[in-house]
Amino acid sequence: MTIHSKNTAAFANHMPDVLAIRHHLHRNPEIGLSEFKTSDFVASQLEAMGYEVTRGLAGTGVVATLRNGTSGKTVGIRADIDALPIHEDTGAEYASLTPGVMHACGHDGHTAMLLGAAKIIAERRNFDGTIHLIFQPAEENFGGARIMIEDGLFDRFPCDAVFALHNDPSQPFGHFVLRDGPIMAAVDECRITVNGYGGHGAEPQSALDPIVAGASIVMALQTIVSRNIHPLTPTVVTVGAFHAGIASNVIPETAEMLLTIRSFDPAARDELEKRIRLIAEGQAASYGMGVTLNYQRGYNATVNHKTETDYIVNLATRFAGADKVLEMPRPTMGAEDFAYMLEKRPGAYFFLGTKRTEKDPPLHHPKFDFNDDILPIGTAFWVELAEDYLKVA
Repeated sequence: MTIHSKNTAAFANHMPDVLAIRHHLHRNPEIGLSEFKTSDFVASQLEAMGYEVTRGLAGTGVVATLRNGTSGKTVGIRADIDALPIHEDTGAEYASLTPGVMHACGHDGHTAMLLGAAKIIAERRNFDGTIHLIFQPAEENFGGARIMIEDGLFDRFPCDAVFALHNDPSQPFGHFVLRDGPIMAAVDECRITVNGYGGHGAEPQSALDPIVAGASIVMALQTIVSRNIHPLTPTVVTVGAFHAGIASNVIPETAEMLLTIRSFDPAARDELEKRIRLIAEGQAASYGMGVTLNYQRGYNATVNHKTETDYIVNLATRFAGADKVLEMPRPTMGAEDFAYMLEKRPGAYFFLGTKRTEKDPPLHHPKFDFNDDILPIGTAFWVELAEDYLKVA
């Protein structure tokens, strides 16, 4: 890929350091809200570059601030720093040293690119205004973005706009992929427990079989999207787990289902919860049983702002060429807690393609390994964005 940036040579000189950072982070992954060593490492790197470093937001979050010139304009760039509870199977020389924990989503690469960009930005100081680099914990499960905001992120570090990227091994290498408006879904979870009455498998008439009632609930749930939600309103209800019983001749006391629910429209989100509750309770009641239902609202939908989305499209076009900028035809049903930052500040979230082959392991796979070839492109783009958004008059 040809980078049209005028700074290509400067970026190339920093790539060995960025690569070393990525591999260090990959060897030492930490789960969300426990990224203590990662936070220490990131903070020490930024302090050595001359940034004003603030720690403690969401416990392990780091915000690095650099000011230059006289402009009051500000920009925020976010990278996520947490890993996943997955046993690594990459065979890489720099594989995780922590059993059962790995960077299977590329947050090590996101952090390395922003640290690389931070160093170049600090050395060049070719901007007028204030840059806030946000190294956020707990994106995967615990809503680190929301916690940082509750801890005063944007009150203490005002941003005229915020931006974030995510690597995508399913998209062509070096392509910028985004869309205006909703780009990722809201995610909710539900645990349904059917409370039956156990007994001998040979005497089912003496029991209340929660497996039968649970199976009925699973099938009835499939009608919500097809019969209660408008066909042009994207929603998903998936039963990802069904647990009941341990033997062929024993009717268990309970059956448990775990659901993931995805949506974009707030009214549809409310309708999904309402229908799930009604179906679970009604189906169980028809078999003479009750249910215990635990419904948890998760991340909100990630919604890009038009002005900032157009800005990224234009900047990426100048940076990489119009043929490397793709508009997503529809949002993805995955979820992202950058949603909370976009609810508080204008901004845009986009994907950067990292595909190697048609058989690349997907995100969250034990064999996933961030594509290091994208490091100079992501690093360069963040420098380009900071210097362009805070352009010297």
